[in-house]
Amino acid sequence: MDSRPVIVGADGSPDSERAVHWAAEAARLRAAPLQVVHVWPYVTAARAADAEAGTGDPVLEELRQRLAGDAGLPEVEFRSLNGLTDAILPALGDEAQLLVLGSRGRGGFASLLLGSNGMACAAHAACPVVVVPRPDRGGAQTAAADGGAARPGVGHRQGPAHGRVTLGIDPTAEETRESSAIGFAFQEAARRGAALQVIAAYMWPMVVPNAFDYVVAYDTTQREYEQALVSQVTEVLAGYRERYPEVAVEAALRPADAAGQLVEASEQSDLVVVGRHRRRLRIGRRLGSVAHAVLLHALCPIAVVPEAAREEDD
Repeated sequence: MDSRPVIVGADGSPDSERAVHWAAEAARLRAAPLQVVHVWPYVTAARAADAEAGTGDPVLEELRQRLAGDAGLPEVEFRSLNGLTDAILPALGDEAQLLVLGSRGRGGFASLLLGSNGMACAAHAACPVVVVPRPDRGGAQTAAADGGAARPGVGHRQGPAHGRVTLGIDPTAEETRESSAIGFAFQEAARRGAALQVIAAYMWPMVVPNAFDYVVAYDTTQREYEQALVSQVTEVLAGYRERYPEVAVEAALRPADAAGQLVEASEQSDLVVVGRHRRRLRIGRRLGSVAHAVLLHALCPIAVVPEAAREEDD
């Protein structure tokens, strides 16, 4: 059993409180401790001393009071840290089995779909990162304005449970065979008693033929290509199906944009799981274009799972 905690970032915003609720349930499902972290961008000497003693942080004190009456919570620890939030939070991934954040915090522009902290954690944290979006994203639901919103209690769901986890994979990529996201998605579906929907999207690489004589050959070539991809996907999933026989799996190969397919599926999913690309260069972020688009637009929580590092990545 993994003894590392589920860590969730909190800043007193409704978005972060939704993340705390989601993280509490994730910790319960894992039988793991929950760690609620608030990062101060600046701190006085007196406040630093209080933080060492576990007191004096109004954000955490309010959460502590709100969580106190929930008997179903796992073990909870509150931590007050100081420093640059978009540096501190990703670094916490080294000590967590899961890092959870809301899609937006108190800073920046309220109209942005994803905050800089969520992006930094998804791109750099060593553990899987879950970003919990606002319930009104995409116009799916109507949410009250932050200023006068009545805050839900722990265990509150932002929408109905669909009993489905959705996983996006690239059937054309060789590293898909070693994808950590696949194992994570199967584990999450098993914990939740949910079905697993696997979306393997690809873009047909050939241009549309401009002469009728080539249509038959073109269609035959595409069918052969698809059959090869189906065989590859079946082979990749086979070991996980054996390991998790209780998980009902529906795999679909779709010649379409991957991000669009996953965003559409998120409307009827409890969680969308995507892998984070390995870093090809030693500079810059490691978040792929599909993961980036899904983080911006998916309607349910999104898990971004880093790939196991190769020797050349060390």
